[in-house]
Amino acid sequence: MKTHTIALIPGDGIGRDMTAAAWSVLQKAAGKHGFGLKGSEFPWSCAFYKETGAMMPANGIEILRGFDAILLGAVGWPAEVPDSVSLHGLLLPIRKSFVQYANIRPHRLLPGVEGPLKATQFDILCIRENTEGEYSGAGGRIHQGSSDEVAVETSIFTRRGVERILRFAFEQARSRRGKLASVTKSNAQKYSMVFWDDVTKELSAEYPDVEVTSYHIDAMAARMVMAPESLDVVVASNLFGDILTDLGAAIQGGLGFAASANINPERNAPSMFEPVHGSAPDIAHLGIANPIATVWSGAMMLDHLGEKEAATTIMKAVEATTASGIGSVPGKDGTDAITSALHAAI
Repeated sequence: MKTHTIALIPGDGIGRDMTAAAWSVLQKAAGKHGFGLKGSEFPWSCAFYKETGAMMPANGIEILRGFDAILLGAVGWPAEVPDSVSLHGLLLPIRKSFVQYANIRPHRLLPGVEGPLKATQFDILCIRENTEGEYSGAGGRIHQGSSDEVAVETSIFTRRGVERILRFAFEQARSRRGKLASVTKSNAQKYSMVFWDDVTKELSAEYPDVEVTSYHIDAMAARMVMAPESLDVVVASNLFGDILTDLGAAIQGGLGFAASANINPERNAPSMFEPVHGSAPDIAHLGIANPIATVWSGAMMLDHLGEKEAATTIMKAVEATTASGIGSVPGKDGTDAITSALHAAI
């Protein structure tokens, strides 16, 4: 029997319960489809940071390198550890070290879920550049605490980085409905964003079957609210993609339904799968968080690993569960009730 090795990083807050719930659903689907999932759990988190002074051990990346994929719960405990420390100590190093340059986030309404918009028939796939851009970490602060303090944050856009994420987005659009929306702010950022627009135009010649439209970030935010059904694949830089996908989560009913994948398209290192929501420490261990975002992320992981039938089984179970009214309304059903319904549907 084929077995996939998965690194489990439950993280903080509700991440622990969400990972446990999703893992049980993944195991159920694996058993149904005749393959194995072997998980190894790592306690890397803000609690780990408070104990050791690091979000993960010095050899953490090398430990993870041997796994087929990584399932991450949620990381963050801002009351105890600054988000800038937790983010740069765990999540970003994993994304960058394993060249997970494509962050994929699907946005559509599940059956039975009511979003805040009049529009209901939308299916948007957001592709976010995941390793450079505005989150490159280049910059610094001088004269801290004085009236002369200066803070500099430099965005890094390389031709290689921009071209590869755009190619990835073009390929996704080609496999879906043939429409690509490229998002910048080139009217204001005349170097990096005009550069992005130029590369988009160059590559569009290689994809004559894909309809390409360039939008400014503010116009795209408005379009996602006013006409989401007009969008297919949306590609954006690290910062803009991050913001747009939280908007995408909102229009699909909330963060409890928002899944994501951090993909290494070349498959020479493990990819990582995680829900978009945070650790929500205020409701941790109350048993009321919705595991669907983590389960959906797990389905994306199985699809990436080649277990497409199992991934489809999980998504059909998710849709059947929300269609029955379980897990479709934030806060109505507990974690265990939703998980049990998913098991039954599988």
